[in-house]
Amino acid sequence: MKLKKLNENLKQALIENGLTEANEMQQDTFSTIKSGSDCIILSESGTGKSTTIVLNVIQQLVCEGEESPRALIIVEDKAKVLAMEEMFEKLGKYTDLRVYGVHDKGDMEYDKNYISTGIDVLIGTPKKLSDMFTTAGFNINRLKMFVLDDSDPILKLRYETKIMRMSNSITKTQRIIFADHLTDRIEILADKMLLEPLIFEFEEGDEEEDEDEENEEEN
Repeated sequence: MKLKKLNENLKQALIENGLTEANEMQQDTFSTIKSGSDCIILSESGTGKSTTIVLNVIQQLVCEGEESPRALIIVEDKAKVLAMEEMFEKLGKYTDLRVYGVHDKGDMEYDKNYISTGIDVLIGTPKKLSDMFTTAGFNINRLKMFVLDDSDPILKLRYETKIMRMSNSITKTQRIIFADHLTDRIEILADKMLLEPLIFEFEEGDEEEDEDEENEEEN
């Protein structure tokens, strides 16, 4: 991908997975996300939002390492947790990033014990993450990125309070919301949670890879 100062290890993994050209979303948002600014990114499902999240998180974190999580990614359900873990495994192949996913059907004690051994990226469903924030006691003050993916279905299930509680417990971090459309609920959440966010909106029909089938891009 022709993105400015893209990590070489990440670039190699992208190429091996057929991602040789950045789509419009990835090109237009890369510098903003890299700068640490809050933002809202709007695009239809299947347009590469998950790939955008994963490559940016790897780019931001790959040169550092600590015991506590530095990126928190909230997704809709167990299937999305597993899919994003798989994508991190592929695109983070040549890095030492430790990625772990939690969901509502997982064992709380096992998850807490695993996280305590040290991870870089934590992916999870809103309910499970909220419960963990309340009981786990792990350090969240090192978080560099707080990402809400699948915000449309998540907010339809009225998880705003849980998300806000997690966000408010973090003193300083970059906050990013990914959504299909800018709904009233997303606007309200953004007003409460984001600091002067930049808004990116991409029209349906742009040439973008499917986020769950990234191997199909052949540019």
